[in-house]
Amino acid sequence: MWLEGFLRTLLRRSLTKEKRIALENTVPLLEGRFEGTEELGLYLHIPFCRQICHYCPYNKEIYRPEVAARYVEAVKKEIDTYSDLAGNTPVTSFYIGGGTPTTMLQSGLEEILKHVFGVFNMQCDIHMESHPNDLSSENLNAIVSLGVEHLSMGVEAVQDRHLEALGRPYTVMQVTAAVERAVRTGFKCVNVDVMFALPGQTYEEIEETGHDLVGLGVDQISAYPLFTFPYTKLARTAKDESYGSSSVFKRRKMLGILEGVFYEAGLERTSVWAFTKPGVPKYCSVTVPLYVGLGASGGSYLKDLFYLNTFNVEEYINALEAGREPIALSLDLSERMQMAGWLYWRIYETRFRKSDFEKRFGKEFDQVYGRYMKPLSLLGFLEDDGDEVVLSDEGTYWLHVLEDLFSIEYVSKLWGTSQQEPWPESVVL
Repeated sequence: MWLEGFLRTLLRRSLTKEKRIALENTVPLLEGRFEGTEELGLYLHIPFCRQICHYCPYNKEIYRPEVAARYVEAVKKEIDTYSDLAGNTPVTSFYIGGGTPTTMLQSGLEEILKHVFGVFNMQCDIHMESHPNDLSSENLNAIVSLGVEHLSMGVEAVQDRHLEALGRPYTVMQVTAAVERAVRTGFKCVNVDVMFALPGQTYEEIEETGHDLVGLGVDQISAYPLFTFPYTKLARTAKDESYGSSSVFKRRKMLGILEGVFYEAGLERTSVWAFTKPGVPKYCSVTVPLYVGLGASGGSYLKDLFYLNTFNVEEYINALEAGREPIALSLDLSERMQMAGWLYWRIYETRFRKSDFEKRFGKEFDQVYGRYMKPLSLLGFLEDDGDEVVLSDEGTYWLHVLEDLFSIEYVSKLWGTSQQEPWPESVVL
Protein backbone atom coordinates (compact mmCIF):
# COMPACT_ATOMS: atom_id res chain seq x y z
CA MET A 1 0.00 0.00 0.00
CA TRP A 2 2.85 2.42 0.77
CA LEU A 3 4.24 1.84 -2.72
CA GLU A 4 0.88 2.67 -4.30
CA GLY A 5 0.68 5.81 -2.19
CA PHE A 6 4.20 6.82 -3.20
CA LEU A 7 3.47 6.27 -6.91
CA ARG A 8 0.19 8.15 -6.62
CA THR A 9 1.93 11.14 -5.06
CA LEU A 10 4.72 10.99 -7.66
CA LEU A 11 2.23 10.91 -10.54
CA ARG A 12 0.17 13.76 -9.12
CA ARG A 13 3.15 16.03 -8.58
CA SER A 14 4.86 15.24 -11.88
CA LEU A 15 1.72 15.61 -14.00
CA THR A 16 -0.19 18.36 -12.18
CA LYS A 17 2.52 20.06 -10.04
CA GLU A 18 -0.04 20.04 -7.21
CA LYS A 19 0.85 19.01 -3.65
CA ARG A 20 -2.82 18.78 -2.74
CA ILE A 21 -6.07 18.66 -4.72
CA ALA A 22 -9.21 19.60 -2.81
CA LEU A 23 -12.79 20.13 -3.97
CA GLU A 24 -14.64 22.68 -1.85
CA ASN A 25 -18.29 23.22 -0.99
CA THR A 26 -18.61 26.39 -3.06
CA VAL A 27 -20.96 27.31 -5.92
CA PRO A 28 -18.82 28.82 -8.68
CA LEU A 29 -19.85 31.78 -10.80
CA LEU A 30 -20.74 30.30 -14.20
CA GLU A 31 -21.35 33.58 -16.02
CA GLY A 32 -18.80 33.93 -18.81
CA ARG A 33 -17.37 30.42 -18.37
CA PHE A 34 -18.72 29.30 -21.76
CA GLU A 35 -17.21 32.18 -23.75
CA GLY A 36 -14.92 30.98 -26.51
CA THR A 37 -16.14 27.38 -26.17
CA GLU A 38 -16.45 25.93 -29.67
CA GLU A 39 -18.41 22.81 -28.67
CA LEU A 40 -19.81 21.08 -25.60
CA GLY A 41 -20.61 17.59 -24.45
CA LEU A 42 -23.73 16.86 -22.43
CA TYR A 43 -24.25 14.15 -19.82
CA LEU A 44 -27.62 13.28 -18.27
CA HIS A 45 -27.67 11.12 -15.14
CA ILE A 46 -30.70 8.94 -14.40
CA PRO A 47 -30.14 7.70 -10.82
CA PHE A 48 -32.82 5.01 -10.64
CA CYS A 49 -32.54 1.22 -10.73
CA ARG A 50 -35.03 -1.55 -10.06
CA GLN A 51 -32.43 -3.30 -7.93
CA ILE A 52 -28.89 -2.57 -6.76
CA CYS A 53 -26.18 -4.83 -8.18
CA HIS A 54 -23.44 -5.98 -5.80
CA TYR A 55 -20.50 -4.44 -7.67
CA CYS A 56 -21.95 -1.14 -8.89
CA PRO A 57 -20.10 2.01 -7.71
CA TYR A 58 -22.34 4.54 -9.46
CA ASN A 59 -24.87 6.91 -7.93
CA LYS A 60 -28.26 5.22 -7.85
CA GLU A 61 -31.31 4.39 -5.74
CA ILE A 62 -34.36 2.17 -6.10
CA TYR A 63 -36.88 3.54 -8.61
CA ARG A 64 -40.01 5.13 -7.11
CA PRO A 65 -42.54 6.70 -9.52
CA GLU A 66 -43.32 9.66 -7.26
CA VAL A 67 -39.63 10.56 -6.86
CA ALA A 68 -39.01 10.08 -10.59
CA ALA A 69 -41.82 12.54 -11.39
CA ARG A 70 -40.24 15.22 -9.18
CA TYR A 71 -36.82 14.42 -10.64
CA VAL A 72 -38.07 15.16 -14.16
CA GLU A 73 -39.18 18.64 -13.13
CA ALA A 74 -35.94 19.29 -11.25
CA VAL A 75 -33.78 18.30 -14.24
CA LYS A 76 -35.83 20.59 -16.48
CA LYS A 77 -35.17 23.46 -14.06
CA GLU A 78 -31.45 22.70 -14.15
CA ILE A 79 -31.51 22.64 -17.96
CA ASP A 80 -33.14 26.09 -17.92
CA THR A 81 -30.21 27.51 -15.91
CA TYR A 82 -27.96 26.81 -18.90
CA SER A 83 -30.23 28.49 -21.48
CA ASP A 84 -28.41 31.83 -21.44
CA LEU A 85 -25.06 30.48 -20.21
CA ALA A 86 -24.48 28.01 -23.05
CA GLY A 87 -26.22 30.14 -25.64
CA ASN A 88 -25.86 28.73 -29.12
CA THR A 89 -22.75 26.64 -28.37
CA PRO A 90 -23.08 23.41 -30.38
CA VAL A 91 -23.54 20.26 -28.31
CA THR A 92 -21.65 17.60 -30.26
CA SER A 93 -21.78 14.69 -27.78
CA PHE A 94 -24.75 13.53 -25.68
CA TYR A 95 -24.64 10.58 -23.29
CA ILE A 96 -27.36 9.30 -20.96
CA GLY A 97 -26.10 7.15 -18.08
CA GLY A 98 -27.05 6.02 -14.63
CA GLY A 99 -28.32 4.19 -12.74
CA THR A 100 -30.56 2.71 -15.36
CA PRO A 101 -31.94 5.25 -17.86
CA THR A 102 -34.49 2.77 -19.19
CA THR A 103 -36.31 2.78 -15.83
CA MET A 104 -37.78 6.11 -16.98
CA LEU A 105 -38.90 5.08 -20.47
CA GLN A 106 -42.56 5.61 -19.61
CA SER A 107 -42.06 8.05 -16.76
CA GLY A 108 -40.42 11.23 -17.94
CA LEU A 109 -37.33 10.47 -20.03
CA GLU A 110 -39.06 11.67 -23.20
CA GLU A 111 -40.06 14.89 -21.43
CA ILE A 112 -36.47 15.55 -20.30
CA LEU A 113 -35.08 14.94 -23.79
CA LYS A 114 -37.66 17.25 -25.35
CA HIS A 115 -36.50 19.96 -22.93
CA VAL A 116 -32.83 19.29 -23.72
CA PHE A 117 -33.44 19.72 -27.44
CA GLY A 118 -35.49 22.85 -26.80
CA VAL A 119 -32.74 24.62 -24.83
CA PHE A 120 -29.37 23.38 -26.14
CA ASN A 121 -28.07 23.58 -29.71
CA MET A 122 -28.02 19.83 -30.25
CA GLN A 123 -25.79 18.70 -33.12
CA CYS A 124 -25.27 15.01 -32.31
CA ASP A 125 -26.73 11.55 -31.84
CA ILE A 126 -27.84 10.20 -28.46
CA HIS A 127 -25.86 7.44 -26.73
CA MET A 128 -27.75 5.70 -23.91
CA GLU A 129 -27.21 2.93 -21.38
CA SER A 130 -29.90 0.32 -20.81
CA HIS A 131 -30.69 -2.80 -18.81
CA PRO A 132 -31.29 -6.13 -20.58
CA ASN A 133 -34.52 -6.68 -18.62
CA ASP A 134 -35.93 -3.46 -20.10
CA LEU A 135 -35.33 -4.42 -23.72
CA SER A 136 -38.63 -5.90 -24.82
CA SER A 137 -39.55 -5.26 -28.45
CA GLU A 138 -42.01 -2.60 -27.29
CA ASN A 139 -39.39 -0.81 -25.20
CA LEU A 140 -36.79 -0.99 -27.97
CA ASN A 141 -39.24 0.73 -30.31
CA ALA A 142 -39.84 3.37 -27.61
CA ILE A 143 -36.08 3.92 -27.32
CA VAL A 144 -35.81 4.42 -31.08
CA SER A 145 -38.69 6.91 -30.96
CA LEU A 146 -36.69 9.00 -28.46
CA GLY A 147 -33.97 9.46 -31.08
CA VAL A 148 -31.46 7.13 -29.42
CA GLU A 149 -29.19 5.68 -32.11
CA HIS A 150 -26.41 4.20 -29.98
CA LEU A 151 -27.42 1.72 -27.28
CA SER A 152 -25.42 -0.06 -24.61
CA MET A 153 -26.42 -2.79 -22.19
CA GLY A 154 -24.62 -4.42 -19.30
CA VAL A 155 -24.39 -8.14 -20.11
CA GLU A 156 -21.46 -8.47 -17.62
CA ALA A 157 -21.05 -12.28 -17.91
CA VAL A 158 -22.18 -15.23 -20.04
CA GLN A 159 -22.06 -17.87 -17.32
CA ASP A 160 -25.02 -18.09 -14.94
CA ARG A 161 -22.82 -18.62 -11.87
CA HIS A 162 -21.06 -15.30 -12.46
CA LEU A 163 -24.32 -13.47 -13.13
CA GLU A 164 -25.60 -14.74 -9.80
CA ALA A 165 -22.42 -13.66 -7.98
CA LEU A 166 -22.73 -10.17 -9.49
CA GLY A 167 -26.39 -9.92 -8.51
CA ARG A 168 -27.63 -9.60 -12.10
CA PRO A 169 -31.35 -10.46 -12.28
CA TYR A 170 -31.41 -12.60 -15.42
CA THR A 171 -30.02 -15.80 -16.91
CA VAL A 172 -27.65 -16.17 -19.84
CA MET A 173 -30.56 -17.31 -21.98
CA GLN A 174 -32.59 -14.22 -21.11
CA VAL A 175 -29.78 -11.73 -21.69
CA THR A 176 -28.84 -13.38 -24.97
CA ALA A 177 -32.41 -12.94 -26.22
CA ALA A 178 -32.34 -9.26 -25.20
CA VAL A 179 -29.09 -8.64 -27.08
CA GLU A 180 -30.45 -10.35 -30.19
CA ARG A 181 -33.58 -8.16 -30.09
CA ALA A 182 -31.47 -5.02 -29.80
CA VAL A 183 -29.21 -6.03 -32.70
CA ARG A 184 -32.28 -6.60 -34.92
CA THR A 185 -33.74 -3.18 -34.04
CA GLY A 186 -31.33 -1.28 -36.27
CA PHE A 187 -29.32 1.04 -34.04
CA LYS A 188 -26.17 2.61 -35.48
CA CYS A 189 -24.19 0.89 -32.73
CA VAL A 190 -25.15 -1.74 -30.16
CA ASN A 191 -22.56 -2.09 -27.40
CA VAL A 192 -22.44 -4.74 -24.70
CA ASP A 193 -20.44 -4.42 -21.50
CA VAL A 194 -18.78 -7.51 -20.06
CA MET A 195 -16.57 -7.97 -17.00
CA PHE A 196 -13.51 -10.13 -16.58
CA ALA A 197 -11.32 -11.06 -13.61
CA LEU A 198 -14.43 -12.13 -11.70
CA PRO A 199 -14.00 -14.24 -8.53
CA GLY A 200 -13.12 -17.79 -9.61
CA GLN A 201 -13.29 -17.00 -13.32
CA THR A 202 -11.14 -19.26 -15.51
CA TYR A 203 -9.21 -18.52 -18.69
CA GLU A 204 -11.46 -21.02 -20.51
CA GLU A 205 -14.52 -19.02 -19.44
CA ILE A 206 -12.89 -15.83 -20.71
CA GLU A 207 -12.34 -17.32 -24.15
CA GLU A 208 -15.90 -18.69 -24.16
CA THR A 209 -17.17 -15.21 -23.26
CA GLY A 210 -15.33 -13.59 -26.16
CA HIS A 211 -16.63 -16.07 -28.73
CA ASP A 212 -20.20 -15.95 -27.40
CA LEU A 213 -20.36 -12.16 -27.57
CA VAL A 214 -18.88 -12.02 -31.07
CA GLY A 215 -21.43 -14.60 -32.14
CA LEU A 216 -24.29 -12.32 -31.08
CA GLY A 217 -23.40 -9.89 -33.87
CA VAL A 218 -23.07 -6.77 -31.71
CA ASP A 219 -21.25 -3.73 -33.09
CA GLN A 220 -19.04 -3.15 -30.06
CA ILE A 221 -17.85 -5.02 -26.99
CA SER A 222 -16.53 -3.19 -23.94
CA ALA A 223 -14.60 -5.56 -21.68
CA TYR A 224 -13.70 -4.23 -18.23
CA PRO A 225 -11.91 -5.85 -15.31
CA LEU A 226 -13.94 -6.04 -12.12
CA PHE A 227 -13.06 -3.10 -9.88
CA THR A 228 -14.19 -3.47 -6.27
CA PHE A 229 -14.82 0.02 -4.94
CA PRO A 230 -14.70 -0.05 -1.12
CA TYR A 231 -18.27 1.18 -0.56
CA THR A 232 -19.96 -1.51 -2.71
CA LYS A 233 -21.58 -4.71 -1.46
CA LEU A 234 -19.19 -6.84 -3.50
CA ALA A 235 -16.18 -5.25 -1.78
CA ARG A 236 -17.65 -6.09 1.62
CA THR A 237 -18.41 -9.64 0.49
CA ALA A 238 -14.90 -10.02 -0.93
CA LYS A 239 -13.47 -8.96 2.43
CA ASP A 240 -15.77 -11.25 4.42
CA GLU A 241 -15.16 -14.26 2.18
CA SER A 242 -11.44 -13.55 1.56
CA TYR A 243 -11.69 -13.25 -2.21
CA GLY A 244 -8.27 -12.45 -3.63
CA SER A 245 -8.13 -9.52 -6.05
CA SER A 246 -6.88 -10.62 -9.45
CA SER A 247 -3.32 -9.49 -10.00
CA VAL A 248 -2.59 -7.00 -12.74
CA PHE A 249 -0.73 -9.78 -14.57
CA LYS A 250 -3.70 -12.13 -14.46
CA ARG A 251 -5.94 -9.34 -15.71
CA ARG A 252 -3.50 -8.67 -18.53
CA LYS A 253 -3.58 -12.33 -19.59
CA MET A 254 -7.39 -12.37 -19.52
CA LEU A 255 -7.58 -9.19 -21.57
CA GLY A 256 -5.03 -10.67 -23.97
CA ILE A 257 -7.31 -13.68 -24.54
CA LEU A 258 -10.20 -11.35 -25.34
CA GLU A 259 -8.02 -9.23 -27.62
CA GLY A 260 -7.11 -12.34 -29.60
CA VAL A 261 -10.76 -13.35 -30.04
CA PHE A 262 -11.90 -9.85 -30.95
CA TYR A 263 -9.10 -9.15 -33.44
CA GLU A 264 -9.67 -12.51 -35.11
CA ALA A 265 -13.33 -11.48 -35.53
CA GLY A 266 -12.25 -8.25 -37.24
CA LEU A 267 -12.96 -5.83 -34.38
CA GLU A 268 -10.70 -2.83 -33.81
CA ARG A 269 -9.63 -1.36 -30.48
CA THR A 270 -11.28 2.07 -30.03
CA SER A 271 -10.45 2.70 -26.36
CA VAL A 272 -8.70 0.98 -23.47
CA TRP A 273 -11.59 -1.46 -23.03
CA ALA A 274 -13.72 -1.11 -26.22
CA PHE A 275 -13.53 -3.10 -29.46
CA THR A 276 -15.67 -1.98 -32.42
CA LYS A 277 -16.55 -3.23 -35.89
CA PRO A 278 -14.70 -1.29 -38.63
CA GLY A 279 -16.76 1.54 -40.08
CA VAL A 280 -19.22 1.58 -37.18
CA PRO A 281 -19.45 4.80 -35.11
CA LYS A 282 -18.35 3.72 -31.65
CA TYR A 283 -20.58 3.81 -28.61
CA CYS A 284 -19.04 6.01 -25.96
CA SER A 285 -19.64 8.43 -23.14
CA VAL A 286 -19.07 12.17 -23.56
CA THR A 287 -16.22 12.62 -26.04
CA VAL A 288 -15.85 16.41 -26.07
CA PRO A 289 -13.21 17.73 -23.63
CA LEU A 290 -15.60 20.34 -22.17
CA TYR A 291 -18.98 19.15 -20.94
CA VAL A 292 -22.00 19.82 -18.72
CA GLY A 293 -23.44 17.16 -16.41
CA LEU A 294 -27.15 17.23 -15.61
CA GLY A 295 -28.90 15.49 -12.73
CA ALA A 296 -27.90 14.20 -9.31
CA SER A 297 -24.10 13.57 -9.28
CA GLY A 298 -23.70 15.20 -12.70
CA GLY A 299 -20.15 16.50 -13.13
CA SER A 300 -19.21 19.44 -15.38
CA TYR A 301 -15.86 20.52 -16.83
CA LEU A 302 -15.52 24.03 -18.27
CA LYS A 303 -11.92 24.83 -19.25
CA ASP A 304 -10.56 25.88 -15.84
CA LEU A 305 -13.39 24.62 -13.64
CA PHE A 306 -14.77 21.28 -12.49
CA TYR A 307 -17.94 21.06 -10.40
CA LEU A 308 -20.17 18.29 -9.16
CA ASN A 309 -23.86 18.19 -8.27
CA THR A 310 -25.01 16.67 -5.01
CA PHE A 311 -25.35 12.88 -5.23
CA ASN A 312 -28.45 12.81 -3.02
CA VAL A 313 -31.54 12.70 -5.25
CA GLU A 314 -33.88 14.23 -2.67
CA GLU A 315 -31.42 17.07 -1.94
CA TYR A 316 -30.91 17.65 -5.67
CA ILE A 317 -34.67 17.98 -6.16
CA ASN A 318 -35.12 20.17 -3.08
CA ALA A 319 -32.37 22.56 -4.17
CA LEU A 320 -33.88 23.16 -7.60
CA GLU A 321 -37.42 23.41 -6.24
CA ALA A 322 -36.11 26.14 -3.92
CA GLY A 323 -34.40 27.97 -6.79
CA ARG A 324 -30.88 27.04 -5.70
CA GLU A 325 -28.02 25.50 -7.66
CA PRO A 326 -27.58 21.77 -6.96
CA ILE A 327 -23.77 22.11 -7.05
CA ALA A 328 -22.10 20.45 -4.03
CA LEU A 329 -18.37 20.68 -4.82
CA SER A 330 -16.14 22.62 -7.17
CA LEU A 331 -12.47 22.84 -8.08
CA ASP A 332 -10.58 25.54 -9.97
CA LEU A 333 -8.18 23.87 -12.38
CA SER A 334 -4.68 25.16 -13.00
CA GLU A 335 -3.40 24.96 -16.55
CA ARG A 336 -1.20 22.03 -15.59
CA MET A 337 -4.21 20.17 -14.14
CA GLN A 338 -6.12 20.81 -17.36
CA MET A 339 -3.23 19.39 -19.35
CA ALA A 340 -3.06 16.27 -17.16
CA GLY A 341 -6.80 15.73 -17.60
CA TRP A 342 -6.46 16.10 -21.36
CA LEU A 343 -3.64 13.53 -21.45
CA TYR A 344 -5.54 11.11 -19.19
CA TRP A 345 -8.48 10.87 -21.58
CA ARG A 346 -6.29 10.70 -24.68
CA ILE A 347 -4.49 7.70 -23.17
CA TYR A 348 -7.92 6.16 -22.50
CA GLU A 349 -8.76 6.60 -26.18
CA THR A 350 -5.36 4.98 -27.06
CA ARG A 351 -4.33 7.64 -29.59
CA PHE A 352 -3.98 11.39 -29.90
CA ARG A 353 -2.39 14.18 -31.93
CA LYS A 354 0.12 16.54 -30.40
CA SER A 355 -1.26 19.29 -32.62
CA ASP A 356 -4.62 18.99 -30.80
CA PHE A 357 -2.81 19.61 -27.52
CA GLU A 358 -1.08 22.65 -29.00
CA LYS A 359 -4.41 23.97 -30.31
CA ARG A 360 -6.02 23.55 -26.89
CA PHE A 361 -3.22 24.96 -24.73
CA GLY A 362 -1.04 27.02 -27.05
CA LYS A 363 2.07 25.04 -26.08
CA GLU A 364 4.05 22.33 -27.80
CA PHE A 365 3.23 18.88 -26.45
CA ASP A 366 6.86 17.77 -26.42
CA GLN A 367 7.88 20.74 -24.29
CA VAL A 368 5.45 19.61 -21.60
CA TYR A 369 5.39 15.82 -21.89
CA GLY A 370 8.06 14.96 -24.45
CA ARG A 371 10.46 13.50 -21.88
CA TYR A 372 7.93 10.73 -21.15
CA MET A 373 7.42 9.73 -24.79
CA LYS A 374 10.86 8.36 -25.72
CA PRO A 375 11.19 5.79 -22.87
CA LEU A 376 7.59 4.67 -23.45
CA SER A 377 8.39 4.24 -27.14
CA LEU A 378 11.51 2.22 -26.33
CA LEU A 379 9.42 -0.04 -24.10
CA GLY A 380 7.08 -0.70 -27.02
CA PHE A 381 4.16 1.04 -25.32
CA LEU A 382 3.53 3.53 -28.12
CA GLU A 383 4.50 4.74 -31.58
CA ASP A 384 5.20 8.44 -32.11
CA ASP A 385 5.39 9.70 -35.72
CA GLY A 386 6.04 13.28 -34.66
CA ASP A 387 2.38 14.27 -34.41
CA GLU A 388 0.15 11.23 -33.90
CA VAL A 389 0.82 9.04 -30.87
CA VAL A 390 -0.72 5.53 -30.93
CA LEU A 391 -0.56 3.18 -27.97
CA SER A 392 0.19 -0.52 -28.45
CA ASP A 393 -1.93 -3.15 -26.70
CA GLU A 394 0.75 -3.50 -24.02
CA GLY A 395 1.04 0.25 -23.62
CA THR A 396 -2.72 0.65 -23.47
CA TYR A 397 -2.97 -1.80 -20.59
CA TRP A 398 0.04 -0.82 -18.50
CA LEU A 399 -0.38 2.93 -18.88
CA HIS A 400 -3.98 2.55 -17.77
CA VAL A 401 -2.83 0.53 -14.78
CA LEU A 402 -0.72 3.56 -13.84
CA GLU A 403 -3.71 5.83 -14.38
CA ASP A 404 -5.79 3.59 -12.13
CA LEU A 405 -3.31 4.13 -9.31
CA PHE A 406 -4.11 7.80 -9.65
CA SER A 407 -7.81 7.77 -10.48
CA ILE A 408 -9.52 4.88 -8.67
CA GLU A 409 -8.35 6.12 -5.29
CA TYR A 410 -9.61 9.61 -6.17
CA VAL A 411 -12.95 8.34 -7.46
CA SER A 412 -13.41 6.20 -4.33
CA LYS A 413 -12.82 9.22 -2.10
CA LEU A 414 -14.96 11.60 -4.12
CA TRP A 415 -17.88 9.27 -4.81
CA GLY A 416 -17.70 7.53 -1.43
CA THR A 417 -17.85 10.84 0.45
CA SER A 418 -20.52 12.29 -1.84
CA GLN A 419 -22.75 9.27 -1.39
CA GLN A 420 -22.51 9.61 2.39
CA GLU A 421 -22.76 13.41 2.63
CA PRO A 422 -25.12 15.42 0.35
CA TRP A 423 -23.14 18.65 0.83
CA PRO A 424 -19.55 17.81 1.90
CA GLU A 425 -17.48 20.70 3.25
CA SER A 426 -14.54 19.49 1.16
CA VAL A 427 -13.00 16.37 -0.35
CA VAL A 428 -9.21 16.10 -0.44
CA LEU A 429 -8.00 13.79 -3.18
